[in-house]
Amino acid sequence: MSDTNLANKNAKLIADAEQQIIEQSRRIDFYLTEYTVELLANKMRNGDFHVPEYQREFTWEYERKSKFIESVIMGLPIPFLFFWEDSESGKLEVVDGSQRLRTIEEFIFGDFALGELTELFLLTGFRFHDLPESRQRKIKNRSIRGIVLNEHADEEARLDLFERINTGSKIANPAEVRRGAVSGPFLDLVIELAQHKEFTNIAPVSEKQLKEREREELVTRFFAYSDGLDEYKDRVTEFLTSYTRKMNHYFEANPEIHFSYRDNFLNTMAFVTQNFKWGFRRSAKGTVTPRARFEAIAIGSFLALQKHPDLIRQTINVSKWLDTPEFNNVTTSDGANAINRLRNRIFFVRDHLLEFQNE
Repeated sequence: MSDTNLANKNAKLIADAEQQIIEQSRRIDFYLTEYTVELLANKMRNGDFHVPEYQREFTWEYERKSKFIESVIMGLPIPFLFFWEDSESGKLEVVDGSQRLRTIEEFIFGDFALGELTELFLLTGFRFHDLPESRQRKIKNRSIRGIVLNEHADEEARLDLFERINTGSKIANPAEVRRGAVSGPFLDLVIELAQHKEFTNIAPVSEKQLKEREREELVTRFFAYSDGLDEYKDRVTEFLTSYTRKMNHYFEANPEIHFSYRDNFLNTMAFVTQNFKWGFRRSAKGTVTPRARFEAIAIGSFLALQKHPDLIRQTINVSKWLDTPEFNNVTTSDGANAINRLRNRIFFVRDHLLEFQNE
C-alpha cells in the first residue's frame, strides 16, 4: 500500500472514530449537582430518593459506617453519588451511593453511635445529638457531589452507567445490575425460579452468593444458553443482559410463553434430581454450585430432553462418565466463558445422555 493510500486510510479511520465518539456522547445526558448532608438526610427520610430493590439487602458493617461518618466530619472528599432521573415519578434512583446515603440518614436522624475511630477517637460512642449545635450545623453543611443521568438518556446509556460504575465493586454484580437496569416479565420469571424449591435443593450456594443473587445468574444462563449461542461472543455479561432485555419484550408481547419457559426449566430440574444424585454439587457434601458444572448438566440435560422427551421417564446411569477426568476437564473454570469451552461441556452431557437413549 502506498504512503498516500495509507494516509487516506488512517484519515478515514480517525474521522470514523471521531464520529463514533460524537454519537455515543449524545446518548449520555447528565448534569452535576451538589447536596448538603442535611439535604441528603432529609431526602432519604422523605423518600425523595429511590433505592432499587437489588441494593436494599446490602448494608455496610458497623465499622465501615463509623469510618464513613468520620470522613464526613473531617471534611474529607467523598466519592460522587450517581443517580438516574425517573421520568414518571421525578424521583432520583440511586445507582451508586445507597450505603452512604443510608448511613447519613441513620446518623443524622437515627440513633447511630460512632464505633471506634482511628483519627477522631475521642468521638467514639458519640451520637449526632451528643455533638454541640455548632458542630451539628457544620456537619449538616458539608456538601457531597452527585451526577444525575437524566430522563433523556436512553436505556442503553443507563445500563452502561450501571455496569461501568459497578466494575470491580464488591456489592453490585451482573445479576443485581440486571435487576436494576432491565426489569420486566422475563426477569420476574427468573427471580421466581431462582427461589423454587426444586432448584434450590440441587443448586446450593453460599450465604454470600445468595445475597449476590447467584441463583438468578444461573437461571438466566440456563435460558440464554439453551435458547442458542448464535449471538454469544465470549462476553457473558453483555450477552446475558441483551438476552434479558430481548426476552422481556418477547414475554410482554407473548405472555402465554411464560408457562412453557417455566415448564422447561422445572422439568429439567426434575430430571437432574432424578438422575444426578448430588444435583449440581461436585460431591455429596458440596456447598456450592460451580457455574461450568451447572451449565454442562442443566443445559446438556435440557437439550437431550428436547431431542428425546421420553428420557424424562427413565433412570440413567450417569456415574460412568460423570466422575471421569474427561468430564472434569470440560467443566474446569479455565477459559470457562470461551464459546468453544461452553459448547464442549454442554454437548458432552447432551451426547452422553442421548447415547443412553440409543443403547
